[in-house]
Amino acid sequence: MLRGEQLLRVFKPMVERFGVRFDCDIRMRGYYPKGGGEVMVTVNPVKELQPVTLTERGNITKIHGRAFVAGVLPYKLAKDMSAAAVRTIRKEIKELYINIQPLQEKDKAYGNGNGIIIIAESSTGCLFAGSALGKKGVYADKIGIEAAEMLLRNIRHNGCVDEFLQDQLIIFMALAKGTSRIRTGAVTLHTQTAIHIAERLTQFSVSVSSNNLNNDLNMLWCLYLTSMTNF
Repeated sequence: MLRGEQLLRVFKPMVERFGVRFDCDIRMRGYYPKGGGEVMVTVNPVKELQPVTLTERGNITKIHGRAFVAGVLPYKLAKDMSAAAVRTIRKEIKELYINIQPLQEKDKAYGNGNGIIIIAESSTGCLFAGSALGKKGVYADKIGIEAAEMLLRNIRHNGCVDEFLQDQLIIFMALAKGTSRIRTGAVTLHTQTAIHIAERLTQFSVSVSSNNLNNDLNMLWCLYLTSMTNF
């Protein structure tokens, strides 16, 4: 379920900056271990992708999300996840209204499950997400805290994308006509792998420069990815 939410709420708006257009309809949500989810994706052809520059994050202006339960799980779990996530975020971000809506999935869910996704938006249009899925024997508030801490970790580095979107954008940078620049946090192993593969599949090169202000990898280390295509 969280993959679908991330696709719609974070990935889709960001790749649209490159000129990609697609629709995604989540018809049924499926939960481990039964699965059963169904998604319909319609992609519109595009002749070429436009380069993107994301180097200024701006201020965080909005935080919202969904805490959900499905199947036989009680609605109270969704409320507990939401409340715990809000409390955790409030410790660092006090000035914003945080809207994490608790939901009971009924008609469009297969199996039993619970989880939460939280999204932060910035004044320059950057998007960040934190999410977590319920686990057997783990209290709901722990799930909410896990998602909130993931979001805060992705906000602290002051980059323009989160740790998951970072590697997902590499192929679009490689295929875009021109130079794309994206400011990130510490480059993940997934991103390094995506760069390695893209360099071998396309006429693509990447330069990475760091701005490590205080040698603090978690807080202030920012990297700049630049792609240069030669189509």
